[in-house]
Amino acid sequence: MAILKIARMGHPVLLRRADPVDDPGAAEVRRLVADMIETMQDAGGIGLAAPQVHVPLRLFVFQVPAGRSSGEPDDQPTSVRVLINPVVEPVGEDVRLRWEGCLSIPGLRGAVARPWRVRYRGVDCDRVPVAAEAAGLHAGVVQHENDHLDGVLYTMRMPDLSLLGFTEEMARFAAPGGQV
Repeated sequence: MAILKIARMGHPVLLRRADPVDDPGAAEVRRLVADMIETMQDAGGIGLAAPQVHVPLRLFVFQVPAGRSSGEPDDQPTSVRVLINPVVEPVGEDVRLRWEGCLSIPGLRGAVARPWRVRYRGVDCDRVPVAAEAAGLHAGVVQHENDHLDGVLYTMRMPDLSLLGFTEEMARFAAPGGQV
């Protein structure tokens, strides 16, 4: 396995629609997924899409760490998951602002309006169908990573750029409870 270089905002690979994965079980896809997981964990992230490591394919890895979920039934901690050729759709009308960061936009955080609940499906590296309904952070990370597959960065979804700032500065002046 290897730590991969993460593309940063401004690189064209982050602004294009990624291509479908033809063979989810191919050796090169399995190797890419293993390297992406190692890279995500090394960088301290909770999600990483293939375009972020300069590979324009429709796949991402993610996890919901303990202590970061909302505690709702569909937002519990998860181990690392792989989603290849995903389809993500909102469930219900509840849209909320949530703070997001991105390994491709290091040092910044911003408030993004996203559906609180989503349903997603795809396959893993064994071609086994993956499907779930998610809420809270789980839903947010899936939407964030799926956006990367469509060439969309979280800053493009921000309704108010006054809610974009350097993580370090925002931590110094954060309101109690960290709410948006």
